[in-house]
Amino acid sequence: MVSYLDAQSAPLKNTGQIRLHSPEGFEAMRKACLLTANCLDELASIVAPGVTTNAIDRFVFEFGADHGALPATLNYRGYTKSSCTSINHVVCHGIPDDKPLREGDIVNIDVTYIVDGWHGDSSRMYPIGEIKRAAERLMEVTHESLMRGIAAVRPGVRTGAIGAAIQTYAESERCSVVRDFCGHGVGQLFHDAPNILHYGTSNEGVELREGMIFTIEPMINLGRPHVKVLADGWTAVTRDRSLSAQYEHTVGVTRDGCEIFTLSPAGLFAPGLKFE
Repeated sequence: MVSYLDAQSAPLKNTGQIRLHSPEGFEAMRKACLLTANCLDELASIVAPGVTTNAIDRFVFEFGADHGALPATLNYRGYTKSSCTSINHVVCHGIPDDKPLREGDIVNIDVTYIVDGWHGDSSRMYPIGEIKRAAERLMEVTHESLMRGIAAVRPGVRTGAIGAAIQTYAESERCSVVRDFCGHGVGQLFHDAPNILHYGTSNEGVELREGMIFTIEPMINLGRPHVKVLADGWTAVTRDRSLSAQYEHTVGVTRDGCEIFTLSPAGLFAPGLKFE
């Protein structure tokens, strides 16, 4: 049995109960998510061939510090970086290092800032120089999958409607949806209830109610959906070495739909893609 509760009176731990946030909570999330979106905008002019993901990670840390924010991933369950950088066949949780990005790569950069105790969580894809059409198409399909999932959000529908919208579209484009990872509740906790699956049927899951806040972050593969986690305990890759892409927004359920908290102020969330 799923229970919903006022976020202001809830303990700061994941109890499995679903928090319903007040207008004040929505305003706090706007602030945190705007900083994350601004950071990802700034990275658009930095990410290029020859740049290392460690350099990107340093920028994420310093940008947060300059604005009074901490990266939520830093020292989270032993993770030692301020962002995740997932290149080509890396599905998610790629660890920044000193290997330079190469022409033709695609990279997902995932940033979560904590601002006044609230978490702003978003990720985007960045093409490195000129990329192949197959990679560009995968990014287009992934972005459109996210936006179709968001379009399903409104009070009264179930979380399965989000996954159904994503899965139906991605598979119609001959791509596959990763099932090993999902979106999640977010707010004063980094990861909270409910889980948001990116596949399923519309009558599954919990009912959406006004005040819920969560991420939608589909990972879409050109090949099969299966993944494996490497020996570092974090990096997830496609088993068949096919390309993978991901876009992520944080959204809040409103009276008649939803608000996207992590929109790009500069219009750079998915620049140049056919579906932007």
